[in-house]
Amino acid sequence: MPHQIYQSADHIWMTEPVLFHCNQQTMATNTYQSEDPPNIEDVQKAALAEFHALRDKITAAGIAVTTTLGAADSPDDIFPNWASTHVTEDGSRVIAYYPMLNENRRVERRPHMTQLLERSYGVALDMTGYEAQNRALESTSALWMDRVHKIAYSSHSARADLELATEWAKKMGYELVSFETRNHVGKPVYHTDVLMFIGTEFIGVCLECIVPEDRARVRTKLESTGRELVEITMDQLRQFCGNALELRSKDGTKKLVMSGSAYRAYTDEQKAVFLKYVSEIIYADLPTIQKYGGGAARCMIMELF
Repeated sequence: MPHQIYQSADHIWMTEPVLFHCNQQTMATNTYQSEDPPNIEDVQKAALAEFHALRDKITAAGIAVTTTLGAADSPDDIFPNWASTHVTEDGSRVIAYYPMLNENRRVERRPHMTQLLERSYGVALDMTGYEAQNRALESTSALWMDRVHKIAYSSHSARADLELATEWAKKMGYELVSFETRNHVGKPVYHTDVLMFIGTEFIGVCLECIVPEDRARVRTKLESTGRELVEITMDQLRQFCGNALELRSKDGTKKLVMSGSAYRAYTDEQKAVFLKYVSEIIYADLPTIQKYGGGAARCMIMELF
């Protein structure tokens, strides 16, 4: 009998930063980052407090959190985008490793971390060799996985190589839905998880940033799964409304995790749709992480299925 596949995880991985600040290597592709102030120690102090606030709220909601410690030479390791975990139809737990675009993000995939994960997961796919060609496919940030229907959505960018996404989909047994985007400054949205998220019974998506020639095709595929669509505006995208994640509590209830800026930018009507399907919206203010890292709540979480 096939193993039940869940869309949302009840256990997550988070990496506590040691020296978080603006990553100069990623600024060319991430238009949501800002330059560091003179004292980056202040940035780290504020980011650490924000990290703890979000993690503690998630834990209080009954979701298991494994916390690992980052390192001073990887300013973005608060965003663990280098692996994804999966449960196969026969119940096996497997992991995939991904190529990262920038050198100081590649070092985040540290041997002691992979060894810890491989205590519980078999390695199904390792694409890290593509880093030698400076090609990237940055895990669940580049691929938004509809795990139930085995559809992966991917916005083309320097961090989401189309050929690699196609290879990943073939090997992992997913249908790939790829598309082009343009953000508020006319550049591709650097990560798919900035513009969309998929819950068990709903989808949040900024269709406005998908180029017109791809928009209807993506909408049709999203709607074909029977989930309720919540459309995000371009202005809401800039408040990280697209960077959210559904999780499952130990009591079986579903939660939706996002940043405080996203929560406040959503209308009451949009939040009411989410609350039809989740028991709680968990949010914490992440102004430092968003300003200097260009990412938010979903980026900070690796799901452990």
